[in-house]
Amino acid sequence: MKEKAKIMDSQGMERAVTRIAHEIIEKNKGVSSVALIGIQRRGVPLANRLAACIESVEKSKVPVGVLDITFYRDDLSLVNEHPVVNGTDIPFAITGLSIVLVDDVLFTGRTTRAAMDALMDCGRPKSIQLAVLIDRGHRELPIRADFVGKNVPTSRSEMVAVRIAPFDSPDEVMLMEQEP
Repeated sequence: MKEKAKIMDSQGMERAVTRIAHEIIEKNKGVSSVALIGIQRRGVPLANRLAACIESVEKSKVPVGVLDITFYRDDLSLVNEHPVVNGTDIPFAITGLSIVLVDDVLFTGRTTRAAMDALMDCGRPKSIQLAVLIDRGHRELPIRADFVGKNVPTSRSEMVAVRIAPFDSPDEVMLMEQEP
């Protein structure tokens, strides 16, 4: 893969997270019954950043959980014979809450479907909303994000790479292209 274009720098990512946080507050008329759940891996630091931004605006902490969807994937047998499990940690009851699933990139919708399946095994939320930093299109399932940092139309030969601390440095979003 080679870098084709920078979609967002760290300031652009920060602005997108701030905007999404405000949209979550507005849509839910506050955050008294809202919790954020980051999808492993890069959805987790995004969920934490959203929670910090929401707390600075609302002066109220929003619970944050971590969801591992490894065993809910429909392509598990194709991905790896020995999948890496990062672990789920949801230290609060989700029943009756408005859950905002947080992920870095929305592509086919299969990750989101797997996340909803995994979430339903943890309880019965009042609602499930989806926040993504990048929506790149190419849906295979009838899934759409409620909150989007940026829509980036892509071709199937392209990939969107979200680089975010603590996994990467610097924070940025890059459009990558397969080399011929």
